[in-house]
Amino acid sequence: MNIIVCIKQVPDTTEVAIDPETGTLIREGVPSIINPFDENAIEEGLRLVEKDGGKVTVLTMGPPQAEQALRQALAMGADEAILLCDRAFAGSDTLATSYALSRAIRKIGDFDLIICGKQAFDGDTAQVGPGLAEQLGIPQITYAIEVAVERKKLRVRRLLEDRFEITETRLPALITVVKQINEPRHAGLRGVMKARKADIPTWTAEDVDADPLRCGLNGSPTNVVKVFSPQRQHEGEILEGDTEEVALALVERLREAKVL
Repeated sequence: MNIIVCIKQVPDTTEVAIDPETGTLIREGVPSIINPFDENAIEEGLRLVEKDGGKVTVLTMGPPQAEQALRQALAMGADEAILLCDRAFAGSDTLATSYALSRAIRKIGDFDLIICGKQAFDGDTAQVGPGLAEQLGIPQITYAIEVAVERKKLRVRRLLEDRFEITETRLPALITVVKQINEPRHAGLRGVMKARKADIPTWTAEDVDADPLRCGLNGSPTNVVKVFSPQRQHEGEILEGDTEEVALALVERLREAKVL
């Protein structure tokens, strides 16, 4: 079974700074990691291949430093890795990203299953996986917590807010996975050494025959007007006195606020 895992490199911090002029994230000087949900996607791909045979190809779109994330995936056990990198992809929203990834996957050719993380920590949209399936014209199942493949049929247990759901579809297909699906493995020394020596091809927009009008800012209908951290102002009062006085004062305040 040929599995393609799509991953993203994201900032390794919750204290992300925002450029006040452009409204975009400042990534310079911020350490990066594989998006945590995507680590689960890699792990699930490896487990399926270990059970049924085949290979795992990891694909990412990003700047040159995103190669680090691909090497980590190779160290975990992935067979191949491909970097989709071109200034033409800069500024891509989820629609342009899913289009570019779909062009790369069409260039890869034969595949049975595409696995993505549920969402990226830096964007939190959960749109690229479903958008990619739409671009490729294949079935999709999201929020997978358990996956089984048998005779070109995919069976997925989905994690919903208040229940589980069992869904089946044919292959090829795409799934997005949640954190609870598995525990990602740590890369061993042999894997790390292999990953360091691995040749990772870099594909441009021209290499994947992507339409320039559907890439980057040209292909992104989403217009981010402003990015900011919400600022909330709170007012408080400290009630003083013995327990009975404080209790009576609190009741009075609640009545004034019409809570009681």
